[in-house]
Amino acid sequence: MAVKVLYTAHAVASGGRNGHTESRDGIVKADLSVPKAMGGPGKPGTTTPEDLFAAGYAACFGGAVDFLAGKMQLKPSSVEIEVAVGIGTDDTGFGLTADITAWIGGLDQADADRLVAAAHEFCPYSKATRGNIAHGLKVVVV
Repeated sequence: MAVKVLYTAHAVASGGRNGHTESRDGIVKADLSVPKAMGGPGKPGTTTPEDLFAAGYAACFGGAVDFLAGKMQLKPSSVEIEVAVGIGTDDTGFGLTADITAWIGGLDQADADRLVAAAHEFCPYSKATRGNIAHGLKVVVV
């Protein structure tokens, strides 16, 4: 499937998981450190590639929910998305998991479930990871 590119983000990293990454425009800047749970130094004030991926995925998924709510003529009063990205070992070395929790206000459970399921099919991050990493999907009506 060909993608008609509308925007391209650029980022550069140096020093790997114990280094630094930033967007080419300098708006996003982060020092990185392997967490102690993975045998790294776990330096204070640093983040991980998984944190950055989780943040981007949560924002993208929330955008998909907002977009599809309009298309489906649903009007949630609130939408909050959390993506928990896990990293661990697998048969090839390391692998990821992504557990998505959507808190949806102002809809009944059936409509919230339908909306979030549609967003999971629509979201570019979900599409890119489908079949590649294990996903969990939970919908909480608030």
